[in-house]
Amino acid sequence: MAQHRRNRLLIWFWVTWILISLACNYPSPPAVVTHPAVEALRQTLDAVATEQPARHATQAAMGVWTPTGAVPQASVEPGRLIVEGNLAHYIVRSGDTLAALAGRFGVDPASIRSELPIPADGLIPEGLELLIPYTLGEIMPQPPLLPDSEVIESPTSIDFNPVDFINQAGGYLASYHEQFNGQTLSGAQIVQRVARESSINPRLLLALLEFRSGWVTQKLPPTSSITYPLGFRIPAWQGLYREMIMAATHLNAGYYGWRSGALIEIQFSEGRRLRLNPEQNAGTIALQNLFARLYPTETSWREALYGAQNFYTLYQQLFGDAWSRADTLGPLFPPGVTQPELELPFPPGERWSFTGGPHPSWKTGSPRGAIDFAPVTGEPRCAVSRAWVTASAPGVITRSERNVVALDLDGDGYEQTGWVLIYLHVADFERVAVGQRVAQDERIGHPSCEGGATTGTHIHLARKYNGEWIAADRPLPFVLSGWQVFADERNYLGELRRDGQVVVALRSLSVEVHPTWRCRLRGALINQLKQRPGEAQRVL
Repeated sequence: MAQHRRNRLLIWFWVTWILISLACNYPSPPAVVTHPAVEALRQTLDAVATEQPARHATQAAMGVWTPTGAVPQASVEPGRLIVEGNLAHYIVRSGDTLAALAGRFGVDPASIRSELPIPADGLIPEGLELLIPYTLGEIMPQPPLLPDSEVIESPTSIDFNPVDFINQAGGYLASYHEQFNGQTLSGAQIVQRVARESSINPRLLLALLEFRSGWVTQKLPPTSSITYPLGFRIPAWQGLYREMIMAATHLNAGYYGWRSGALIEIQFSEGRRLRLNPEQNAGTIALQNLFARLYPTETSWREALYGAQNFYTLYQQLFGDAWSRADTLGPLFPPGVTQPELELPFPPGERWSFTGGPHPSWKTGSPRGAIDFAPVTGEPRCAVSRAWVTASAPGVITRSERNVVALDLDGDGYEQTGWVLIYLHVADFERVAVGQRVAQDERIGHPSCEGGATTGTHIHLARKYNGEWIAADRPLPFVLSGWQVFADERNYLGELRRDGQVVVALRSLSVEVHPTWRCRLRGALINQLKQRPGEAQRVL
């Protein structure tokens, strides 16, 4: 009997875990068209049109265009590393944290020193010199490839119109169309959609496509690239849309893995591992990580990124000097940046459950920046709820389509700048319109299961700053109505804490084998998290 009970519990656990994994299969929102292309862009295209594309010997089978040129010569003081014996002098980059640097250098955070105090959990001020024990041995120097702002969909992409660029380039992409989920998408629509949903810079996506297959400028690219334009060659993932999603996923995995300090090496399909240089920026690591998936050996990888005919040379010919654009923008995280005051995304006094702790903001590769809430109304499991999702702060709606609402908090109308809140699974019915200005706590739509496969009606909420997905825990804590989010080691678990009160994410369904958690989870289910003005907070 005991063995039978254990077998039932084991089956129940695995079925539950499978259901959990289906919680948020995120939709793919369309992009917002930005300003018309600038004159400099047209001049660049004219220059490209006069070039005779060279062919890289190791990529001839793909028909890849890799013009001869040098790697970028970026003079960026932050990130400079000088090793003296067993001690490294490191100049902090924008976005660096103590935990990330400890991971990259393989040291205890407590061993990192500076003449000034170092924030234990927050962002370290850019330009601060740190003394870090150095035990990595000799690592081959690698010049930086792209600034962070050219990898994510940052403010540098505001003046770039992918549609104009693609049409003016006049290549195969301009006339390309693809069927996806019963919808016909043009090449430009695919680039825009992947850029916006993943928050990857559209310039980078276009440069990758041109480097790998020549689709942007060549009317008749190699036949071998039609099914797999980027060359991942996964049978179940054919076509431009799916291959671009894979590219964006690997870029994000590299970018945010480096941001957090979790990614310290890359592995090639030949089996060789390469320790990443700790002085690199996140944008460079993003490219290195992606190219390790596209090139099977370290030799071919180095040739594509640092050889005589490398990726950055093409990028520069297409889009000009990326580092100059980055210098004009300045750091993605200016000194003293903090999250603005936010309220929970539902009306005061209503009962909602905290159903999902920190998990990926958008698909695999993005940081664990999203949390889930579900209304407690007794409605059917996946019904469009009568409850309302509300604006956590005042702002302007920059996107409202495909069950996604983007709320721009700085009000300039661009999703690439400042703080932006992303709401997923907002029902089509009564959803707020693009361009509408909303006040804090104003209605924006109803929670639902629409926009992806979910296990129940809920709202998924995530943050971006200057186009970068922000983790829910630290260094910029997610705080809603005074409740601060704390992550668990596992996705969807975690806590909300305020004034000594704790609400545990209901996502853990292991309460049957952990009875001590039951009361806390029940509290999360029926707790009125957001009170009306003047109303006492009730926690059960």
